[in-house]
Amino acid sequence: MAQQNTELKILEAAEKEFLTRGFNAARTTAIAMEAGVTHAMLHYYFRSKENLFEKIISNKMSSLGELMLGSIAESDLPLFDKISAAVVNHLDFISANPLLPQFFIIEIYSSRERMKLMAEALQASARQTLARLQRDIDEAARRGECRPVNAGMLMLDIVSLNVFSFLVQPVVEKVLPDLFNDRERFIEMRKQENVETIMRKLRI
Repeated sequence: MAQQNTELKILEAAEKEFLTRGFNAARTTAIAMEAGVTHAMLHYYFRSKENLFEKIISNKMSSLGELMLGSIAESDLPLFDKISAAVVNHLDFISANPLLPQFFIIEIYSSRERMKLMAEALQASARQTLARLQRDIDEAARRGECRPVNAGMLMLDIVSLNVFSFLVQPVVEKVLPDLFNDRERFIEMRKQENVETIMRKLRI
């Protein structure tokens, strides 16, 4: 139990350091200090900064993949309901991890190896989710219930709509301050707007 608690403290400190400073600027000494452990203890548990980074990315991508699998591939809801749930659940995930979008973009363009790591961590769940979504869309389209859209493009639309607000928030909150005065209200408004935008693409 003590070992698990120590590992958890190190991982939480590492996530904070990586997301706020990026991989290159992150320091294991700062992570150890934040976690309340010695640098030698951090090295004992994770060996290197690269191993810590891989663990953080694996955890985040696994959480995101499981969330989308649960919303779409493992859901028995009607098509429109499961897509609405996917939009809302994904936005809730980004809202709970607001530094992730900028972090991912920086790391994707700064290192091919780290970009490959992120992509590989998502591939399996993404393929399963998109295959189920495409099947559901095709079946609904044959019944005349929706337009025959591409599941991959639809998922890109969902991700783009949900992520963009967090990428541009530092600018938009100065241009449109009224929208950001109440963060919870803003998130709820974005959910409604984004769900409706996606539904318009599907509706006949």
